[in-house]
This record gives sequence, C-alpha cells and structure tokens, in this order.
Amino acid sequence: MKTKIITLESHDNLISVRDKLSWAKTPRILLVWPKYENVTLRLLDLKVLQRHADSLGAQLGLVTRWNNVRRDAESLNIPVFDSTSSAQKDVWAVPAPRKRRLPKPPQVDLRKKRDEVRIQEPAWIKSLLGRITLFSIGVLSVLVLAGLFIPRAQVTLNPESKLVSVVIPVQASLSFNSVSLNGNMPAKEIFVTVGVQKAKTITSQIAIPKTKAKGFVQFKNLSSSEVTIPAGTIVTTVDLIRFETLNRVLLTGGVNQIVEVAVQAVNAGEVGNVDAETITSIEGPLGLSMTVTNPEATSGGADENVIGANENDRAILREEVLNELRLKAEVEMRNQFAEKDFLLVDTIELTEILFEEFSPSENIASDSLTLTIQADFSARYLLANDIQTLTNSYLSASIPEDFVTIDEINFELIDTPFTDSEGVTRFQLQASQNTVKQVDVLQVFNLIRGHDLQNAKTELQNFFALREEPQILITPSWWKLMPLIPFNVLVEVK
Repeated sequence: MKTKIITLESHDNLISVRDKLSWAKTPRILLVWPKYENVTLRLLDLKVLQRHADSLGAQLGLVTRWNNVRRDAESLNIPVFDSTSSAQKDVWAVPAPRKRRLPKPPQVDLRKKRDEVRIQEPAWIKSLLGRITLFSIGVLSVLVLAGLFIPRAQVTLNPESKLVSVVIPVQASLSFNSVSLNGNMPAKEIFVTVGVQKAKTITSQIAIPKTKAKGFVQFKNLSSSEVTIPAGTIVTTVDLIRFETLNRVLLTGGVNQIVEVAVQAVNAGEVGNVDAETITSIEGPLGLSMTVTNPEATSGGADENVIGANENDRAILREEVLNELRLKAEVEMRNQFAEKDFLLVDTIELTEILFEEFSPSENIASDSLTLTIQADFSARYLLANDIQTLTNSYLSASIPEDFVTIDEINFELIDTPFTDSEGVTRFQLQASQNTVKQVDVLQVFNLIRGHDLQNAKTELQNFFALREEPQILITPSWWKLMPLIPFNVLVEVK
C-alpha cells in the first residue's frame, strides 16, 4: 500500500506537522523522527495529529527510537516502527472503528408543547379593569417608597446647659517629667536670637574739647649726673591728667639742679587747666633720677558746647532698645509655638548680648544717636497638650450626671505667674467648659416620626427641657410629615 513518508526536523511543532499531513494524499502517513534531534510533540499533539490523519482518510504511523514518544504512540494505538523499510514491509495494525453519534429524531408538535408549558394569565388580568388596578397599585407602591425614603429632616435642639468651671493651682518646672493631678506640669525651654536698631533725636548739650592747656614745669636733678630730657616726655598729675614737654632740654649734673621746660596737655579741653604744684610724676625711667612740679597753674584749655548725646541719653536709649528686644523675642517665641502653647512671660530672660554699638561714638557732635543690639533670649513655656490633660482631669470630675460637653475647654489666668529662685513657676488657672443635657437621638426619632411639623415641636418641648424652641427643617419644603426612617432624620445638639 502506498505510504507518504514525512521526515521531521527539530524546529517542527504541532502546526507545522499538521500542515505537512494536509499535503499527503496516501492512505498511510509515516512520521520519521530524526536520530539525534528531539522534536517536541506531546501526547496531546499526537492525538490531534492522529485525528487529523483520520479526517484525511489516512492512517498515521511513526518511526522513532525515543522511548517517551513510543510510549505515547502506543497509548494512542498508533503503530511504531524501527525503520522506514520495516514500516513498508510490516503489516499496520487496523485501528479500532470510531463511534458515530446518531442525531436525535426531530421533535414534533412544538407549538402544542409550548402551549402546555406556558402559564396562562388569569382572565381578570387581561381585562381593562385589571390592568388599571395593577397600574394603580404600582403607582401607589412608588409613592409609598418615595414617602419612606425621600423626605429628610434636620432637628436642632438646645437642651438645658451648664457651665462647669474649676480653679487649678499650677506649678511648672523644667525638672517635672509629666503632668500630675496635684497641678505639676513639665515646662519646656526655648531660645531665640533677635536684633533691634533704634535711632533717637538728641537735644542735649555736651562739651567737646577745643584747645589744649599749656604751662611750664621744673625738673629737679636728684643725682650728680647730667640728664637729657627729650621732647615729648610725659608728666602727670595725681588724677592722671597727662602733659608732654615741648622742647628737648639738658638738666645740669648736681643734686637740686633745676631746669624749666614748656608743657602742653595731651588731651584738649578744660580738664587740662590744673592748679599749681599738681604735676608731680614722670612717666618712664627718668622718674628715678629727677622730680617735677609746676610752679604755676596751666591754662588755655577750653571746651565747646555742641548738640550731642550725653551719658543719660545713651542710658535711656539702651533701656528702650532692651525693652524692644524683649518684646520682639516674645513675639518670635510665640511664632514658634503651637496655637495654644502657653508662654510663661516672666521667665523671658536676656542670656547674652552678642553685639552692641552706639553711633556716633562718645564726644562727637550729632543731633541723633543710633544703637544696634543683637542678643540671645530664653524662656519657658507649657505645651497645649499638657494643659489639656490637666484641665480635662479636673473638669471631668465636675461634669453633672447626664450632661455632656459641647465645645472646647477655655482657660484663663487668675493671677500673674511668678517664678521663684528654684525655677518653679506658680499661678492659678481657671478652666471652664459648656455642657448640655444628654439627648438620646433614637428617643427623639420615636417622638417625632410621622408627626406633622407643629406636633413634632410640641412633643419635643414636652419631653425635653430646652432653652429654646426646637428648630425643624423638612426637605422637600412642601412635605408636611416627619420621615418614618431613622437615618433620614439628622439631630444636632447645641
């Protein structure tokens, strides 16, 4: 019998082999596996190829030495041979006949069966009155559902209220670690650096040195040696007013030998006008071999009165600048705090002046004075959370039974905080909070459900002790009855 031999290659797969089978026109098709290359065909692939060969009217056979392929082929009753020659000589096993599915005979009287299965509607439904009745029931059902779910109401109640207030003695210190019920609170420390420059108009008069005082002194020799006194030799009074010699002179050798020389005050001004016999000291080594004195008073030193800053002006301006620095430091500290942190103002302290300069300097005429200071400040403060913890502990014990809080705690100082020498700040804090009578929302709903607006208000006023008439807003506005479903009623307590 004629046989089509197809030699497979390593790159063949199910699709390529199936295409090769389609070209075969013989009653037998023999697939030959290569000896040293493996073709990837699974058991399912062999089953597909076998059915495809059957559809072509041919029988499929294999030539392979791969044991796994031989086992898969034998499980599908596909004949397997050792070589193409043996496949052509040996008899191929006849495949088992395939079972055919016989189609079911067509069913008859389908219309009759359809009529038997269909549920017949009652006659009254087919009538006009029945249809109108069903439509009316549907519309009524929609209206009922709308009446249940669409209306909404907002109820605002103002029940009986009480203001709860307590006075708390507070002690704050850096040494405390936590808040305690006896009023102890841990203080925190903050540091800031601030600077201020301020100018001040000056109207004061100051004396500015104008001319230098002049005179003469006598040097007396204490030794037998001749001494040269150079120009510029400094002599002073007991009050350390200094003069300098104007000429170079020679003091003759011998005890009590005297020489006169002109002198001039080192610094200008009236301070150089000194009395006679007040210049008594010589600066430098010359003072060991001679003495000095002024037989007459010096004169000619003069001051000029001009507008300028005196010591009082400088002191006043410095105090003003330090006050502004303190205020600026307080503002800077508050900017770094949380909203309700509490600054202990009396603990604000100037720790160090980093820079301080007056302009102009002393003894200079000017109608204005400017002071620039940069300094470090420190202070202590209390955390808002710690204050909240302490006030909550005190107020919670004072809230009446069946009352609840409705707003935040307010607190204010009763006295000025005072910090003692041990660093403990003491003050009294008054804490207050509004409370209202507790309202059961479910009870409110049970009282007003299904009532009209006026009856609902009357029921609420009769049952609860209210400060004001209850406010009820129904949506939509044309709806007159309160909702019947609890989640459609919003109760707000003020």
